[in-house]
Amino acid sequence: MSKHSLALLLVPLGLMAGQDLKPVALPTPQTTGGKPLMQALKERKSVREFGPEQLSRQVLSNLLWAAWGINRDDGRRTAPSASNRQEIDVYAIMAEGAYVYDAKANALKPVTRTDLRKLAGTQAYVADAAVNLIYVADTSTLGGDEAGKLATANADTGFIAENAYLFCASEGLAVVVRGSVDRAALGKALNLRAEQRIILAQSVGYPKKSGAGR
Repeated sequence: MSKHSLALLLVPLGLMAGQDLKPVALPTPQTTGGKPLMQALKERKSVREFGPEQLSRQVLSNLLWAAWGINRDDGRRTAPSASNRQEIDVYAIMAEGAYVYDAKANALKPVTRTDLRKLAGTQAYVADAAVNLIYVADTSTLGGDEAGKLATANADTGFIAENAYLFCASEGLAVVVRGSVDRAALGKALNLRAEQRIILAQSVGYPKKSGAGR
């Protein structure tokens, strides 16, 4: 790998905002290391204050893989889903735009270059997070009535969100999962179909440093 290529992997995505929004090939996720599972469980917590630092491509790749990446040759994921339907899409909303995670390609597919972070939740701190993960269920892939579809999607999203929590605990990142989202407004901004339902959102970033500026 050239020095130029290595430098690009370490550049936060936000620094690329001046360019046209294009698909982003993520670096190969780092699937070794990190804190032991029991320690990560002990340190898992919700944090609602975020610093200004952006996530590098490598950290973002690791986060998305931990949450909902492919961990076996048959295409199955790091989190379970009912009958392996894999009905959840993970959208990444950042300062420079919104993307949807393509686990097979290990890439981010562009949706819009608009900064939608303020739409990603009703709380003020949401706009400060480096990335807001939006979990969207394609209910057209699920069987049963509407209540059953949503129950399945809620459970499957919970598994993914907890994976993200444990990754953040291991990496020292701030994270909080949220249900308070203007689903109609955000769904419209993301061009979601009627069958696509926003289930939860999860804000991720670096913790706000206490005493900053003192």
